[in-house]
Amino acid sequence: MASAEDIKRYIAFLDDERNSAMLYRALSQTEKNPGIAGLYKRLAETEERHARLWEERLGEAGVAVPEFWPAWRTRVLILLARWFGVGAVLPPLSRMEDVGSDDYAGHADSKNLVPDEKSHAVLLRALEKTSAGGISGGALVRLEGRHRTAGGNALRAAVLGASDGLLSNFNLVMGVAGASLASKNILLTGIAGLLAGAISMALGEWISVQSSRELYTKQIKAEKEEIEKMPEEEMEELVLIYEARGMDGDTARRLAGKIIPDRDAALDTLVRDELGINPQELGGSAWEAAMTSFLLFAVGAIVPVLPYIFIGGRGAMAASALLSAVALFIVGATITLFTGRSAIYSGFRQAIFGLAASGVAFFVGRLAGAAIS
Repeated sequence: MASAEDIKRYIAFLDDERNSAMLYRALSQTEKNPGIAGLYKRLAETEERHARLWEERLGEAGVAVPEFWPAWRTRVLILLARWFGVGAVLPPLSRMEDVGSDDYAGHADSKNLVPDEKSHAVLLRALEKTSAGGISGGALVRLEGRHRTAGGNALRAAVLGASDGLLSNFNLVMGVAGASLASKNILLTGIAGLLAGAISMALGEWISVQSSRELYTKQIKAEKEEIEKMPEEEMEELVLIYEARGMDGDTARRLAGKIIPDRDAALDTLVRDELGINPQELGGSAWEAAMTSFLLFAVGAIVPVLPYIFIGGRGAMAASALLSAVALFIVGATITLFTGRSAIYSGFRQAIFGLAASGVAFFVGRLAGAAIS
């Protein structure tokens, strides 16, 4: 006999499946590629089959099947797909399938639905990487040859990291200068701000990269176990991935059938194509990322401090403001490598905003200094 908690869960699962089916039906009608549209139609049919299962469970419990009202999230995602293309909604959809898989895995009466939900998530992530099924912005740029791959990303990260250090320490130096502290105190404060900010950035980057590496290692281990225990299901996931890339069903199945028997090749392929992980890199070195983040922040943060190393008084403050304004202009101009805007316009805009922020910090420091005195 189903409990009240079970009935509540059946209704929630039914609602999720109905919403998913509605979404996939809409995507199949919006998608311009007939082959990919057919994949979305198959997903919708699977979700509708799941929905019928929960309807049957409710019927067995003597509960009337509730009327379906699409969730606001479903309506919004459908509108976004129609306005901006299917690719705009694939990331949230794949996350929804992951959540659904986890929800089903926690209950004995729904564990048999987990493989379907996992396969759906795999397919959606594969579609994000292909131009046929709603390509992501980053993938589009790479295909069009305007993306600078690792070099471009590293340069952008370097510019933004230095910009963070410059802006934060410039405001700190101007704030304490406004409080009319001695030049040596301003210098010490600037160095302390540089170290505190750089260490904080480095630690945050180390934790982020190390956590990603640990997660990737766990995912690879789980994928290896699935290949050993459920090779047929893993083969179906490979078939879906290849179909999402535009391969016909028969060819996709033949290729997947050749890969799966070789466990090492199957693991490498699924880790790369399903999880999007390079098993040789695992997201890079945490220590390298931390040191790079530390140095980039420090490069920007040292600029407003430099004059106080050599001179003092108002001359040091004026030189700090001038050097920082020039550095801000350079940062703004460099950012146009990624935005395509005018370097002069972006440089002056960055400098003006940075100087305005430092002016506010100076004024607040002056008020605080007067109050303390």
